[in-house]
This record gives sequence, structure tokens and C-alpha cells, in this order.
Amino acid sequence: MGKSPLIYVGEMTSPIGTLTVGCIDEGVCYIAFGSIQEVELQMKAWASKVLLYSDIVHDTEHTSEPIRQLQEYFAGERQTFTVPICLKGTPFQKKVWHALQDIGYGETRSYKEIAEAIGNPKAVRAVGGANNKNPVSILIPCHRVVGSNGALVGYGGGLDKKEILLDLEKKYLAAAE
Repeated sequence: MGKSPLIYVGEMTSPIGTLTVGCIDEGVCYIAFGSIQEVELQMKAWASKVLLYSDIVHDTEHTSEPIRQLQEYFAGERQTFTVPICLKGTPFQKKVWHALQDIGYGETRSYKEIAEAIGNPKAVRAVGGANNKNPVSILIPCHRVVGSNGALVGYGGGLDKKEILLDLEKKYLAAAE
């Protein structure tokens, strides 16, 4: 058995609190709400199950670009992300996560609309489950998914953070017009 690859982590402050960004050589693989110390066990558990390894090292070289792009996003200077993302999940989850990337900055879609977009209109609850398992929140904009009545529902970081993210996007869009 070879040496376990590493997850390089860095953290940043944002309007929604501290974020920890995890990267592997292929790209960003994990974003968590909280400091490295607060989320390390959670990240290791995810990594051991999904990536089959869990060696984590603090490294600013690998995380500087995703953190810079997130900072630009929070400052209203970026609407799309160009850093490589390494999505690890089931084929269904990946299909949902790719559909989430089609939701424009400042826009929202319902779980039902996402289910329809992936060609599985009856999979509304499964879409919610995949949304909940999104390991790279913000980069894969699961915060842009709302209930069928437009209500804010379900967000791993908490509905308060979801509301802040949506309000931030609407504010910067309005300022640009």
C-alpha cells in the first residue's frame, strides 16, 4: 500500500464566519464552516469514507487560489469560480452538483426544478439529499436551492448563512445594474 495522499487545508474569515478549504492535487474537495480545529474531525471522517484517506496538512500554497477567489466572491468581485473542483460522490450526487453549477449568481431554483433539470422529476427528495452532501459549498452553489414556494429550506451551514449568501449576491447584482 502506497503513501496516503494529503488534503491541504487553509482557512479564511468571511461574512458568514470562518471557512476551512480543503484541496487535493486534483482541486478543491471540501469547504467547511468553521476553523481547521473545529472541522478537522468532520473533514477526516468525510475523507476516510469518500477519498479513502485522511491525512490533513495546513498548507497555504495549495489553498491560496481558492481562498482568493472566495474572498473576491464575498467582496462582490466574482460571480463564478475557476479553480478546479474535485467532486467525489455517487453518480446521482455528481449529476445534481453539476446542475447546481448552472444556477446563475443571484438566482434560485427549487429542488423540483433541479430534479427536472437532471431528467428525474420525481427525485425531489433525493436532490435534497445530494444537496445536503455537497462537500464544496459556495463553489457548488447549493445555497441557491429553495423550497417550491421560494422559502429558504435546508442548508448545511444553517439557514442564516444561506440567507446572507443570497442577500449578498442580490446586493452586488443590484449594485452592478
